[in-house]
Amino acid sequence: MTHSNRFIIFLIVLFAAVGTGFFCYAEQDLERLDPWAFESPRRPGAVFSHDDHIFLADDDCSVCHHVYENGELVPDESSEDLYCSDCHSLKPGPDNPMPLEAAYHNLCRDCHFDRSQGPVLCGECHVKE
Repeated sequence: MTHSNRFIIFLIVLFAAVGTGFFCYAEQDLERLDPWAFESPRRPGAVFSHDDHIFLADDDCSVCHHVYENGELVPDESSEDLYCSDCHSLKPGPDNPMPLEAAYHNLCRDCHFDRSQGPVLCGECHVKE
């Protein structure tokens, strides 16, 4: 085997390894949001890249993981150790003015509209497996 053939084989193996590693990493970054919180979901949980959103929020977790007290947003407070369903139940009520599904949809969709980027249609977030 000539030196140039060995080099070509080396490059093929290198690109295959790097490409496989990239796709494995990219797949691990994706997660589904709280599908188990809904009694009988009509669609699968939204596919979501946490790392991408941390970057877009400039590492400010409270952009998504907000805290409200008496109906007012508490600045610089974060609920990052909680699930959305810990504060938002499925049904609206006096202690839950924003049900879980509306909380997800309003937060995600409104931010995507405001930034003019990101999915806004049902099937774009709720991707079937």
